[in-house]
Amino acid sequence: MNKFGHLTTLPEGPFRFIALDVETAGKTIGGICQIGLCFVSETGAVQTYSVLIDPEEPFESFNTELHGISAETIAGAGSFPTVYGFLFDLLNTHRLVQHSTFDEKALTSACARYDVPMITSHWTNSVTVARQAWPALKGAGGHGLANLKKHLGLEFHHHDAGEDARAAATVILRAEDVLGSPFSHLTINRQLAFQFEDR
Repeated sequence: MNKFGHLTTLPEGPFRFIALDVETAGKTIGGICQIGLCFVSETGAVQTYSVLIDPEEPFESFNTELHGISAETIAGAGSFPTVYGFLFDLLNTHRLVQHSTFDEKALTSACARYDVPMITSHWTNSVTVARQAWPALKGAGGHGLANLKKHLGLEFHHHDAGEDARAAATVILRAEDVLGSPFSHLTINRQLAFQFEDR
C-alpha cells in the first residue's frame, strides 16, 4: 500500500532532521502496523518513506477505518524487529520530530515487547512548536494535525504514516518561518561520525 508515492527505499543522508509517525493496529500502543518517515535536508527539501509492519496482533475495526490498513494489507510484511532493525542506525543518528508524544511511546512499547533497544535520539514535539508559532489556535481547534491542516492550508492525507510525518515536518518548517529563525537543536550533528572516538 503506497498510494501516496512514498519512497520504498531509504534516501541518502545525512538529514537535518527526520519526522516520524506510526499507525497502530489495535488496542496496544506497541502494535505498530506502519512507520512513516519524512527526511528533511539542510535546504528544507523533504522526502517521505513508508513501510508496513505485521503487528502480530489483531486489527481493530476502528483502527482499520481510520488508516485503511488491515490484516490483508500487511500480508507478507516484516515484523517490528525486522523493520526497526533496518531503520535503527538511521533513526539513532538523527534528531527526530513527532506530532504529540504518541509515536515515541509506541516505539518504546514495541521495543519492550520484543526486547530490542530503544533509540536514544533527541525528540522534538511539533505540537509544542506549533503552540509557540500559532498561540491563537489554543481554544480555536487546537494544535492537532487536522486543525493545523485547515489553518495552514497543508495538503496531506491524515492517518497515513508517511503523510503525517511529512505534515509534522512541514509544521516545523512553517513555524521556523513564522518565528524567524531555525531551531538550533534541529541541526545536523557533525560529531556523529566521531562519536565513538576517545576525546
